Amino acid sequence: MLYIIYQEDVENSGPLREQHKPAHFKYLAEHEEKLVLGGALLADDGVARIGSVLILNVASREEAEEFSANEPLRQGGVFKSVKITHMRRGQWNPDAAPKSAEGN
Repeated sequence: MLYIIYQEDVENSGPLREQHKPAHFKYLAEHEEKLVLGGALLADDGVARIGSVLILNVASREEAEEFSANEPLRQGGVFKSVKITHMRRGQWNPDAAPKSAEGN
């Protein structure tokens, strides 16, 4: 089952993000079999991180909630809000995805 985890950062989250970034990427690598898509939410300037989105393929809401609760950015206090929603895969067109991480 697919779950989307939508996370909005606290104000001035940059230092916290930097502090927990290595553990965050390690955690995602350790769970790559569950991670369909993940990325930072960007401010309109295209640089400042204002949150993140993860789409997971897991067996249950409980598993999605456990994944989120153990994620280092969340444990580090980076997020002011976290919303977990069950979703259905609709259209799927990976060829339309941008070629770079920043969306170029």
